[in-house]
Amino acid sequence: MTQLHYNSGFGNEFATEALKDALPQGKNSPQKVNYGLYAEQLSGAPFTAPRHQNKRSWLYRIRPSAGHDPFKPYKHKTLRSTPFNEVTTSPDQFRWDPPPVPTQTTDFIDGLHTMAGGGDSASWTGLGVHIYAANQSMTLSKRFFYNADGEMLFVPQQGRLHLRTECGEIMADPGEIAVIPRGIRFAVDFPEGGSRGYVCENYGALFTLPDLGPIGANGLANPRDFLTPVAAFEDIDDTFELIAKFSGQLWHTMIDHSPLDVVAWHGNYAPYKYDLAKFNVINTVSFDHPDPSIFTVLTSPSYPPGTANIDFVIFPPRWMVAEETFRPPYFHRNIMSEFMGLIHGVYDAKESGGFVPGGSSLHNCMSAHGPDAGTFEKASNATLKPQYMDKTLAFMFESRYIMRPTNYAMESGTLQKDYYKCWSDISKIFQGNQ
Repeated sequence: MTQLHYNSGFGNEFATEALKDALPQGKNSPQKVNYGLYAEQLSGAPFTAPRHQNKRSWLYRIRPSAGHDPFKPYKHKTLRSTPFNEVTTSPDQFRWDPPPVPTQTTDFIDGLHTMAGGGDSASWTGLGVHIYAANQSMTLSKRFFYNADGEMLFVPQQGRLHLRTECGEIMADPGEIAVIPRGIRFAVDFPEGGSRGYVCENYGALFTLPDLGPIGANGLANPRDFLTPVAAFEDIDDTFELIAKFSGQLWHTMIDHSPLDVVAWHGNYAPYKYDLAKFNVINTVSFDHPDPSIFTVLTSPSYPPGTANIDFVIFPPRWMVAEETFRPPYFHRNIMSEFMGLIHGVYDAKESGGFVPGGSSLHNCMSAHGPDAGTFEKASNATLKPQYMDKTLAFMFESRYIMRPTNYAMESGTLQKDYYKCWSDISKIFQGNQ
């Protein structure tokens, strides 16, 4: 495997070049860029956004991005976008088994399946939640993709992801995440063959690190652990298909060269990756079960402050230490909607089975949920001593928006129609009449 190189730091200004002196320097920027490159600015925020929120990068490339034929609609069987109104959404709890990895040749684009979503992509609010199951690299299908509707958070569950982007290459294994900002062109390859994972499509404010508040200066995800690729480019003349997601629909056109022809770039709008094992867990050492907000890796903020468009939350290996306290999550009803996935191991609220790696669940606003009957019984009688949970990694896309399931999600053979029964064996243990 080729060794990839990265820059370090979340949201930093980077300057990187694959050829010496490809980057113009200050007042010495020439009328004509070295190597015959074209200058192109990619803006991820309004021009006049406050400095700390302004996102843009200058790309110095072999050909401008504007060179392509008109786009035509591209039909996709299972990818959906706002408005998510295919089916009437009930307040029930939903859970799905993992989707099978296809046996027929399927690349990332055709292997995408939309599970749920909410908000309005045209108004920059809400999210789409997708799963992917594929086995062919886009190198072989000769395709590239970009998303004008939102940034894409990748959570691989099975198989390595190789993301070839305009800004360089990213390799992400299960247990890591990768984010591709809105508008950046890329391709997804699968070096290990059949792969599966989750994608959160963020229509709202860009993902950022959450404020730490009373936690203080240290904890959760550290900015230094986020890695951005260094410049790498493809100078390939051939016929390729470019697919775009724009205004909720897919479009495609043919191009005569690889769009990953950026020889150098500088700025703060670029893809990045993060190893979830580097998350610094904050947990209770006294009593009660803390809110899952202490496990937030990234947040897409919205108004009012503290109300997230999306929170990306993980439940990683950690110490469970508390005094005389029920350890798994309590039964709860939440104003936020929660879509969960499992990367590996066992989730501590569902130890009786049914929620397996590659599977998912959806608990919408105020839909009651919590530990299954077996987990409740075990946790209620467990010896309360420090316990290190080392065989688990679950995550949650949490949002202020109700997530409406798609036809695919509700008609898929992976839907567990008996999920509600995991609470039916919880018996009445009230002793108030004694």
